[in-house]
Parts: sequence; C-alpha cells; structure tokens
Amino acid sequence: MALLSADDVLNKSFQTTKFRDGYDQDEVDDFLDEVVGTLRAVYAENEELKAKLAAAEARVAELSEGAAPAAAQAPEAVVEEAVAAPAATSAPAATSAPESATGMLALAQKLHDEYVSQGREEGDRIVAEARSTGESIVREAESTREETLKQLESERVSLERKIDELRTFEREYRQRLKSYLEGLLADVDSKGNAAEN
Repeated sequence: MALLSADDVLNKSFQTTKFRDGYDQDEVDDFLDEVVGTLRAVYAENEELKAKLAAAEARVAELSEGAAPAAAQAPEAVVEEAVAAPAATSAPAATSAPESATGMLALAQKLHDEYVSQGREEGDRIVAEARSTGESIVREAESTREETLKQLESERVSLERKIDELRTFEREYRQRLKSYLEGLLADVDSKGNAAEN
C-alpha cells in the first residue's frame, strides 16, 4: 500500500449517494483506513528511528567507557562515520576517549532531536490536513443536505398546488355533471308530461 501524500488527502473527493443524504459510507471508510495506515507507517518509522538512536547512544556509551568495540555496527551512517573518523587518522591519540564520546553523544542527541521533531511535525501536519478534509466533507454534506431539503420543499409545494387544482377541477366537473343530469331529467319529465296531455 502506497503512503498517502498531503495532496492525496486534500484533493480526495467522494461520490454522493442517490437515495440518502451524504457520501458513500464505504468509500469514506476506505479512505479513512488509508489515512490511518499512513499515520501508522509514520509512527512506526518514528519508533524505528528512536530504536536506532537508542542503539547509537548505547554504542557511544560503550566507547565512552573504554570498552572494546562491539561486533554490531551503529545503525546510523553518520554515527558510523563519526566513530570511524578518529580511528582512521594517523595522528597520535591526542583526542581522549571522553572527548570523542561527548562529540558522538552530542551528534546522536542532535539526530534524535531532529528525527523526533520531524516526526512530530509530520504527524501534526497529517492530523491537521485530515481535520481540514473532514471539516470540508462535513460542510459539503451539510450544503448538499440543505439544497436537497430546499428542492424537496419546492417539490412539495408544487405537488400541493397541483392537488388543489385537481380538487377544484373535480368539484367543478361534478357540479357540471350534476347540472347536466338534472337538465336531462327535467327534459325527460317535461316530455313525459307533454305525452300524457
């Protein structure tokens, strides 16, 4: 699964449903699952970097205590270079172990702080974008709901007007039919009376 970018979250659009207000719930759930996956990947990477930093700090502690170099290499390339550089120089041991260990520790602390800061910034940015997208989706859903309610109200008024027109037509038609039938009955009665005379 590819990680989502900020633009992916910002530009995501959902299909509207046909028979009820809002968006297709499955599509929104799938997208939120992708956002959660991206957040988990970022947090996992942050934890991995913290573990690497802890390993580098442990290596620095070993070196500062004057212990023999461990077989395991420091995980960060920058830390490896800092460890290898003093050993590779041909100058006599002018730098003492505590000074190089202090430099290593400062470098490891700097890397740790940078990674933690970047992880927090990225996490905050993703959360802010997700909130913004969520608010935008809610606003669009409310706008669509209002438009749909207005349209339904307009259709209701139109139907009520047509019903009133049909009722008026029915009353007028019944009245005319009644008058016509009464006229026919009057004609029949008058012709019957004329025949008797």
